[in-house]
Amino acid sequence: MTRGSVDLTNAWVPCPDQHCFSVDVEEYFHANALEAAAPRAQWDRLPSRVEASTDLLLQLLARHGQRGTFFAVGWVAERHPALIQRIVAAGHEIASHSWWHRRVTALNPQEFREDIRASKAILEEVSGTPVVGFRAPSFSIVPGLEWAFDILLEEGYRYDSSLFPIRRPDYGYPTAPSTPHWLRRPAGQLLELPLTTIRLAGVRFPAAGGGYFRHFPYALFRHAFRSWGRAGVPGMFYIHPWEVDPEQPRYAVGPLTRLRHYGGLSRTLPLLERLLAEFRFTSIAKAFAPILGPGDAGARAAVSLP
Repeated sequence: MTRGSVDLTNAWVPCPDQHCFSVDVEEYFHANALEAAAPRAQWDRLPSRVEASTDLLLQLLARHGQRGTFFAVGWVAERHPALIQRIVAAGHEIASHSWWHRRVTALNPQEFREDIRASKAILEEVSGTPVVGFRAPSFSIVPGLEWAFDILLEEGYRYDSSLFPIRRPDYGYPTAPSTPHWLRRPAGQLLELPLTTIRLAGVRFPAAGGGYFRHFPYALFRHAFRSWGRAGVPGMFYIHPWEVDPEQPRYAVGPLTRLRHYGGLSRTLPLLERLLAEFRFTSIAKAFAPILGPGDAGARAAVSLP
């Protein structure tokens, strides 16, 4: 078995025509790339656009009869509880995207614990459903921060979708397996659902969504999700509500940030229509129900990260 191919054939029922669709529910000004231009002290004074843009995604999924997992920021849930309730009423799963949308790299273990505990509490209170999944802002669980997995387990989370098995200067865990796998930690075992990648000419490319979806050729994503489907492995797609909002306020930022954050926003909805017409998606809770349920320890394949 290769490092990037963890055998979970006995751990879940393969669904080659169904992948996982996820939404990181945050305001346009929550993007870490804009934190200098939109500091936290200003957030309550900025115009909110998260409800309208998230509703567009809910309508899109409803038109295609598909479901997803919505990783919501606790700050958003506190201010827009009706939005969280609409997501649940539409048949989608709620998971945590932290409270303040701060990178894990900027937190110490106690700060991280307080953040994910508060987020889980408000999301469960507002949604009326258990919250067992987490995604770190900017995929910021990187080598050296594996203590975060132990804290997630101790706080009642059962799966994580923070590892992006690519090499980048600001995030990424390039040595992580690219397929879903169990992480063996001192606090227990945590199901890890990496973001989708595809290997071309020996190089692993990101093919999971977000800014890559707006800037890379659509053919790359079709190839990736077809490949994972043929292998019987659910791929992991993600998008942000602000990525379907080309009319959002623009900040004076550097050229690279401007390109990455604002480039291709008008293309997102048409591309999503194409993706959802071509592939079937569901929530993480439904795709992995057979192994997230109790009594599955004997079927777990685990990898150890230092």
